[in-house]
Amino acid sequence: MQKLRWGVLSSAKIGRTKVIPAIQTSLLGEVVAIASRTQESADQAAKELGIKRAHGSYEALLADPNVDAIYNPLPNHLHVPWSIKAIEAGKHVLCEKPLGLNTTDVEKLIKAARQNPQLNVMEAFMYRFHPQWQTAKKLVQDNCIGQVRSIHSHFAYNNHDATNIRNIADWGGGALMDIGCYCISLARFIYDEEPLRVLGQITPYAGYEVDCFVSGIMEFADGNSTFTASTKSEAEQYVEIHGEQGSILIPLPFNPIADTITHIELKRDGVREQIVQLPSDHYRNMADAFAESVKQKITVPTPLSDALANMKIIDAIFSSAQTNQWISID
Repeated sequence: MQKLRWGVLSSAKIGRTKVIPAIQTSLLGEVVAIASRTQESADQAAKELGIKRAHGSYEALLADPNVDAIYNPLPNHLHVPWSIKAIEAGKHVLCEKPLGLNTTDVEKLIKAARQNPQLNVMEAFMYRFHPQWQTAKKLVQDNCIGQVRSIHSHFAYNNHDATNIRNIADWGGGALMDIGCYCISLARFIYDEEPLRVLGQITPYAGYEVDCFVSGIMEFADGNSTFTASTKSEAEQYVEIHGEQGSILIPLPFNPIADTITHIELKRDGVREQIVQLPSDHYRNMADAFAESVKQKITVPTPLSDALANMKIIDAIFSSAQTNQWISID
């Protein structure tokens, strides 16, 4: 079977260290080209990663007839414009999260995708493709912890480099856009519904124009979800899902080391049980799932409607933090 031929739009770190190696070891895909803003940097990335063709511009990559699909890891403010250009060039698109800068931005991409139904377009929320999340979801669906009443997630890392794209407001930087989006997504994934209203709080940090520490509450029909996301504190992550008869702890919910054993913890009646998850690479799983959807000519595993719903909540959290009030989700 012919593999899906991927072109990578830029030599961004996430692509070089995570996604490209994952696709190169995948069953259904191969990276055949990479682009950068200069030919020199593209050549260097291609040499380091063993990629056959290097393009000195993004336009050249999109014009490459031997590329079927584009992976877009550009800064957030370039997600929508370059994904639309890729669609217009006839390429399938896997775009890094968050899909755009706001709901209006995302809607532009959705419109372009709808006008080209023969192409598959998906937001790259890789965490959902790790077995530990499939296990957690099934435990909830099988009523192993009873009715879920609360979820709490924490995601943090320490980045004080003012020139880093995650600290530039115009480029879509900030804690909520970069990592808080995971906390929102997972709550919607586990509850399998949208929140009714949200409340957000942002702690200002001197010298930074982006949000560096954000907290949020999402009220669902039968429970709630709280989260904290920080780009200026000790690196840490975990998710706790609490039900009426038990709880689930996921110690490394977002970026477990690829191809290593992980585990989640199930607690019922005071007894803790570790459920071992076999080695897996969620980036590889995501790439193969996307390639399979192209091959079978079916919808992508995570539709763009999900990306839009997540973006609406991000917008609402920002709005709530500005107005100091609950924001209802339409």
